[in-house]
Amino acid sequence: MTSTGRSVPPRVADERTMLETWLDFHRSTLALKCEGLDDKALRAASAPPSELTLLGLVRHMAEVERNWFRRVLNGEDIPPIWYSEQDPDGEFHFADGNSAEECFAIWREEIAGARTAAEGRSLEEVVPGPGGHDYNLRWIYVHMIEEYARHNGHADILRERIDGVTGD
Repeated sequence: MTSTGRSVPPRVADERTMLETWLDFHRSTLALKCEGLDDKALRAASAPPSELTLLGLVRHMAEVERNWFRRVLNGEDIPPIWYSEQDPDGEFHFADGNSAEECFAIWREEIAGARTAAEGRSLEEVVPGPGGHDYNLRWIYVHMIEEYARHNGHADILRERIDGVTGD
């Protein structure tokens, strides 16, 4: 456990444990980057000219969790949460009126849905996915870790610009 309350992934573990704990570490990192900010600060595009916001990142990751674990891995026929053909970056726009609290609740629900979808499945299980390509659960885990790690770098910059807070 770090001083931030995040669990440190083990240095020695089986592959499944390693993938799941690193993914949870990065999920916790995004939550930490948003901690203590009000709705207005979470919506602040603090690194112009980019319109990227911390709340937009949370919403984006809810979409990514839903897409890879529920829609692709589990084969659920469910619509996206915020994006659409008319607004492919809808998760970064706030016309829907959801509060930050509601957005975080949706993100947490999608994480729970992701865990349920992956539970008991083999890392080698192959499923059809975007672009007519096949993916296995191992690839999905690695992709999710990469996706969070990249966006957590963005979150670092956004948070520092909002109030000067830096850290792991």
